[in-house]
Amino acid sequence: MHFTGTIWRPPYESESLLLEASAGCTHHKCKFCTLYDGLPFKFRMSPLEDIERDLQEAQLWNTDPFASMAARLQGLSKPRGFQRVFLTGANPFVLKTSRLLAIAGLIGKYIPSVRTIGCFARVTDVSLKSDGELLSLAEAGYNGLTIGIETGDDKALGFMNKGYSSADILEQCGRLDKAGVSYSFFYLAGISGAGRCEQGAKSTAAVCNRLRPKLIGANMLTVFPGSELHKEILLGRWREAGETEKYIELRALIESLTIPTEFAALGASNPFTLRGSLPEDKEPLIREIDTIIKTAGEEKLRDYRKSLPHL
Repeated sequence: MHFTGTIWRPPYESESLLLEASAGCTHHKCKFCTLYDGLPFKFRMSPLEDIERDLQEAQLWNTDPFASMAARLQGLSKPRGFQRVFLTGANPFVLKTSRLLAIAGLIGKYIPSVRTIGCFARVTDVSLKSDGELLSLAEAGYNGLTIGIETGDDKALGFMNKGYSSADILEQCGRLDKAGVSYSFFYLAGISGAGRCEQGAKSTAAVCNRLRPKLIGANMLTVFPGSELHKEILLGRWREAGETEKYIELRALIESLTIPTEFAALGASNPFTLRGSLPEDKEPLIREIDTIIKTAGEEKLRDYRKSLPHL
């Protein structure tokens, strides 16, 4: 399989076939992000020839002896075919519709068991596609996109150079809703800065409550040396929120959400994992966060943040 650099995927894509459709990020300007700094280029599309060869290799999974052994351990008579493909890269959804359809065609040719195709997407990627193109992509199996909106706080979005506003999130994700393309949001606790976390959470909930994200996945801002945000802190132009404040922020977000959705905090940036369905699990989640705030304490939470070598 062809892979470039560190491969990032959402926790909930653990059973998906990972297929590199692009590498790097077309934007690569977010002040907090260092995920793709090690690449010698900003963004690169994978040649269709490489994608086809990777699918040919993945096709052999059903005949691989290790796959058969794994199936037996699961009580299956034969390996379960892949049901889903996750295209890797920071935002493969930026690719032209014709190329995304070509990739879907190759997936269908070599692994017909696949039902859906997901990937990371930027809000701005959606804006590049017409309503008709979104419908075509939905029909081809594109579903369950992961969109790192980070926040609905326009002040934070502007400062962090995200390249879009809360109004853009509403417009473009509303178009996905109409096209029948489901999506999950990545939310970044702490992005609004010290003293503004609860406000950022409430602004985000106000945006999400007008949309239909199937899941809101919370991560916690971790400032790494070398990032533009670290430089801003050293210059005194931005103050990082405390770890307890980030949990107070998550509490405010959950409390303010009124839509049916899944909430999860599963990635490595979270000292404690959280998961539940809203609205039914709202109170249990809030109680769990209150317990973390009461028992973990700022020092223990900060020690965890300092111990993270990367995400």
